[in-house]
Amino acid sequence: MTTLSDVLATGTASARLRAVMAAGTTPDPADLDVLVEQCAVEPDFQVREMLTWALIRLPAERVVPRVLPELERQEAQARSQALHTLSKIGDGSVYPQVTERLGDIDPGVVRTAWRAAVVLVPDDGRADLARRLAVQLGQGDRETRLALSRALVGLGADVVEPVLEDAAGRSEAVRTHAADTVRLLHDPSAGSSLALERARREVALGRTRSAKG
Repeated sequence: MTTLSDVLATGTASARLRAVMAAGTTPDPADLDVLVEQCAVEPDFQVREMLTWALIRLPAERVVPRVLPELERQEAQARSQALHTLSKIGDGSVYPQVTERLGDIDPGVVRTAWRAAVVLVPDDGRADLARRLAVQLGQGDRETRLALSRALVGLGADVVEPVLEDAAGRSEAVRTHAADTVRLLHDPSAGSSLALERARREVALGRTRSAKG
């Protein structure tokens, strides 16, 4: 008889997807360790999403204690998937552990930590989180900047706008990023256009540097 662990270890992506879907359809706490371990090594995005779905179908009181140690794993994917899963479970008690990953060495983990922190932050902690996130304004590539803008927007205008106003006295890169975030705050559909504009600015800047060289 083929077990879930067998399929995850040797099956194709489609077979793994079906196996994890079946595990989520008929949740069994006995599958918890296998599902969590697969999160760290699963190469297929769709299967990873299904792994999270299967995990949140299990009792949260079993899943959360099992997933939390994954935040300390060496593999960046394990940390990122753990953050993603915890955000989907929505247990605010893990917020302190999630914020520890805001300073992770892996940019992908940091972006996931931003999203998870915004979901899990208590209401009286939103302003503090906004200030912590705003320190990163103006840094990173297009994907990172847009992810940060979206995380800030998710905290709400009442706490984000004062933080963005404070950024006006910082560097040009910070001011530009803050302005982009303000646009996104008032027009949630602006994300794609902001990414395009950022790409055009970076291309133009690259041409200017080449000309000077």
